[in-house]
Amino acid sequence: MDTHDRPAAAVVGLGYVGLPMAVALAKAGYRVYGLDVDEEKINRLNAGKSTVIGIDDETIRSVQGEFTAGGDYAAVSRAQTIVICVPTPLTAEREPDLTFIRSAVAAMLPHLKRGTLVVLESTTYPGTTDELIRRVVEEARGWRVGEDFHLCYSPERIDPGNRVYRLDNSPKIVGGATPACLEAGVKFYRSIVQQVVPVSSTAAAEAAKLFENTFRNVNIALVNEFALLCERLGISVWEVVRAAATKPFGFLPFWPGPGIGGHCIPVDPIYLNWTAKRYGRPMKLIELADEVNRRMPQHVVERVTELLNREGKPVRGARIALIGIAYKPDVDDVRESPALDILDELAARQADVVCCDPLVPSFRHRRRTFRTVSLTPELLAGLDLAVILTRHASVDVRLIAEHAPLVLDTRNVLDGFESGHIARLGEPSLGLPAAQG
Repeated sequence: MDTHDRPAAAVVGLGYVGLPMAVALAKAGYRVYGLDVDEEKINRLNAGKSTVIGIDDETIRSVQGEFTAGGDYAAVSRAQTIVICVPTPLTAEREPDLTFIRSAVAAMLPHLKRGTLVVLESTTYPGTTDELIRRVVEEARGWRVGEDFHLCYSPERIDPGNRVYRLDNSPKIVGGATPACLEAGVKFYRSIVQQVVPVSSTAAAEAAKLFENTFRNVNIALVNEFALLCERLGISVWEVVRAAATKPFGFLPFWPGPGIGGHCIPVDPIYLNWTAKRYGRPMKLIELADEVNRRMPQHVVERVTELLNREGKPVRGARIALIGIAYKPDVDDVRESPALDILDELAARQADVVCCDPLVPSFRHRRRTFRTVSLTPELLAGLDLAVILTRHASVDVRLIAEHAPLVLDTRNVLDGFESGHIARLGEPSLGLPAAQG
């Protein structure tokens, strides 16, 4: 394809969502301009180095002729499509923080040309695309959506660490501000994904994403609370859920853990409930699920205390390894990770804590830099307790089972290892008999 005939796209935000999008577009024949505020990230990408897990350096090098990273928003003037993939975290007051969307829109506004398709992919509450993009562009430029520019919302469905479902083979929801916008959005996404799912509006698409992740959040809360009951009943939550999952209809298995983390599952329900409150319909189930999930790190610390006390040891001064700092398996992302809350609580109790995570060599927390250490037989043997928090494929679980004197497994990673020194979340404490009756 001639360079002048090649379609061009700008991707705003080159994180775990934006970079896969940029790569997919480049592979599909687009000239891609990647925009980010992180100068170090820009330099690494332009040098052919990946900045996210799941995309290797070779992939970045393979698209260097079609993809350029930078920080100058003038690049959007050369694009027919702009895809916004910026973070949407919570404020300190646990309300939606749309600062990054506002900044991106303000930066691209002077360079926007007529006929451009603008797509927001960042997870957000219903109405955001209309409030923060349509109204702003129409008022600032005097344009009409669907005539002078097109506008869509298409929620990202990237699952970091998932090697089965990727951008190209995950169905893509698309909602347009007008029928003409929807048509433009569907045509665009069909160039990079296998299945496009059109919906009636941008608000419907925004709500669909929040409902997907709220569904997961609420069900995790249910199984977490059930796990605490199983500990009291003297039965194994892992056995019970496996048995329940044999029902071929009407049941989906969810598994307990030390809490929830990441960019979506802890945050998205708060966005949804914030919207519900705006309309006078607070969602009590979301609030209860949030309470249950946010308390799980504290429960893990209580189990740690109990296990050490049974060995005649206090938490103070105990050498404890937290194995897995990332919020989920096979990623290097520590955002909202329950490991951080557990680290805080153990530090407050003056435990001697070491952090182990092969994918996270260091991380920032409470304005400090923490460095992780490698799991070795010597390290494990010198512990009072090892706490498994994340199921990384690269962690040698047999090493933990064989060398740690005492283990609390919050993810059932050591399933099949039967030993008197291994305790599990959702099972009775070591030494407790099973409940009768």
